[in-house]
Amino acid sequence: MVCWYGPDMSNREMVIDLVTKLPENTPLKDIAREIELLAGIQIAREQARRGEGVLAEDARKMVDAWASR
Repeated sequence: MVCWYGPDMSNREMVIDLVTKLPENTPLKDIAREIELLAGIQIAREQARRGEGVLAEDARKMVDAWASR
């Protein structure tokens, strides 16, 4: 359920928006998982902006290698 947020939103604003979009009865564990996913996506976006990370094709090869073990 992660939404895409622009660079002009603070981390607090992103989390508040995310949590308000979840159903009222969402377990705390699921809320935490959504926030962790959001944090991971933000980290990956920052790494990509800095030119770090792995190309998609290289990532596919890595996953294929891991899956064949």
